Amino acid sequence: MNFEDFLMEVDPQYHGFILETHGYLSENGCTLKVTDAKSGCMVSYQFGKKKRVILNFVFRKKGLQARIYCGHVGQYLETIESLPDDMKKTIEKAPGCKRFEDPPKCSPKCIGYVFALGGTHHQKCRYYSFFFEVNNKNIPYIRTMIEKELSCRIAEQKGVL
Repeated sequence: MNFEDFLMEVDPQYHGFILETHGYLSENGCTLKVTDAKSGCMVSYQFGKKKRVILNFVFRKKGLQARIYCGHVGQYLETIESLPDDMKKTIEKAPGCKRFEDPPKCSPKCIGYVFALGGTHHQKCRYYSFFFEVNNKNIPYIRTMIEKELSCRIAEQKGVL
């Protein structure tokens, strides 16, 4: 599978967003990886020497989903607070991180996210806490979160963070 195969599976109304995101991440040092998954292909963007994933696009029953790996969420909480209510509910409904609840039940590589949202303390699973449906309402917020996380990772790589 390749990026063009993935793009052919995406609803044409979202092609602009996908292409812009692909260009932005590629221009900023992210590498693309396309793999075959149960529900279609999955696109991952990795950044840095350790090749940590910053974003996945995956297909689910609801359609295309964006999973953002927000390891630096504490650096842009104002962005998280500005999300629309339905995106905040997605975060709040995400399962807690098993690493905090029962460490042997979670991957030793897991680094669940700890952050506050709406004055509530959260310890969330990194795979589901920032897992949003790609739709016209969510796209601007998804884009902003990707930009914030990537800028933090770039700063960290330069030793600024």
